[in-house]
Amino acid sequence: QVQLVESGGGLVQAGGSLRLSCVASGRTMYNMGWFRQAPGKEREFVATINWSGSSRDYADSVKGRFTISRDNVKNTVYLEMNSLKPEDTAVYYCARWVGRQFADWGQGTQVTISS
Repeated sequence: QVQLVESGGGLVQAGGSLRLSCVASGRTMYNMGWFRQAPGKEREFVATINWSGSSRDYADSVKGRFTISRDNVKNTVYLEMNSLKPEDTAVYYCARWVGRQFADWGQGTQVTISS
């Protein structure tokens, strides 16, 4: 069974940076994504990367500030977050694409941005 474990969340001031990591057990040659869910809001897409790392996509709200990357040797996907804003506060989840959907999810890591 695939396990996805996120880490790297925390509390930072607005304008600061964080790097999230997602370590996957088992096979990792899948497209991966990051999502987030703020209190009282639905989960939303943040970024995705294909299995080789050659293709990436971002939500408009994070373009130019966040960078998704991966290291398939380490079975790890990263989300580098810069110029953080209070509205980036959320629980961040990584997910693995299987078939036609993101089917496997991590437990999430809390990111809190203070103004």
